[in-house]
Amino acid sequence: MERLFLLCSGLLVTTVTSQHNVCSRPELQGNIEMTGIQRFFSPGVELALSCKQGYTPVSGPRKIVCTMNGVWTNTKFNCIPKRCPHPELITNGELFYENTVYQSTINYTCHEGYTMTGSSSAVCQASGTWSTPAPECIPVSCGHAPVPVYGMVIYNKAVRGNTTNFGLTAIYVCNPPYALFGNQLAECTASGTWTKAPECRVVTCPPPQDIERGYMSTNEKREFFYKEKVKYDCQSPYVLEGPMETVCLENGNWSEKPSCKGPCSVEIKRGRILHKGKKMWIQDFQPNRVLHQEIVSVYCMNKAMKCGYAVPTQCIDGTLKIPECFEEPSGIEFTLKSNSLPSEIEQC
Repeated sequence: MERLFLLCSGLLVTTVTSQHNVCSRPELQGNIEMTGIQRFFSPGVELALSCKQGYTPVSGPRKIVCTMNGVWTNTKFNCIPKRCPHPELITNGELFYENTVYQSTINYTCHEGYTMTGSSSAVCQASGTWSTPAPECIPVSCGHAPVPVYGMVIYNKAVRGNTTNFGLTAIYVCNPPYALFGNQLAECTASGTWTKAPECRVVTCPPPQDIERGYMSTNEKREFFYKEKVKYDCQSPYVLEGPMETVCLENGNWSEKPSCKGPCSVEIKRGRILHKGKKMWIQDFQPNRVLHQEIVSVYCMNKAMKCGYAVPTQCIDGTLKIPECFEEPSGIEFTLKSNSLPSEIEQC
């Protein structure tokens, strides 16, 4: 209370006046704001609060009131940043970001061999949307692969138009009698160019040579071109071992030639053998000949168990080794006791 003294017409008059406290403009934090520029407010005045652009209210009353003692009422009003949707992955590229709230940033990159169309970054806006759509990563174009003279290019997938994309591969093939010199594989690189094309050169081989105990499919005494072939076979009873044909290679040499391997004879005089599933006495095995790599079995005795068993042995180029367990019977044993031979008794 405050007293004032006034002098009116010679009289002293005392009056009482009342002065209310006022509120200063509130200091707002946490991204809260208010309208207007007024600096002082009378008690009882209400102020409407709102969130700054890019923020959303989450709790508490949105008004504060100036009290009689010049203090604003408390509020739990709060504002949080708006959130943008989570970005989707981009094909043939990567994205990097820490958050998706207002003012957050996404950075985009493309993998090697791809170029970016669109913006390389985006910012989360006050509206809750990203400032730019995600970019695309487009493969680098190379055009058609160079075709070598006397050759061709075979792509690993269908090609349409005049362009090819990064990562496409192809192989080079030369038309005979030309041979390939250089890298057979071609690739559209990240720089937009194809790997170096090879050359196609004429290649010839000298006349092929005969093989011992064999013959060729041709007797021509001329040079043979790249990839030309000559077949071989053996005179009877020799057996061909190795490839049946030889090919003129790109280095001007012939591929590996076969050889002719000789037959074997079974060097026993008395006893039975097993040949091609047939059991027979050696004297009935006519002609006494086992071809190269063929298998024949002789019979051995298991003396402990008193039973017989067949032991196989293989003919290798004219040599047939008789197993050590084989015991050839004497003439008397073979003639008088043939039923007791290992081939004739119970088999183990």
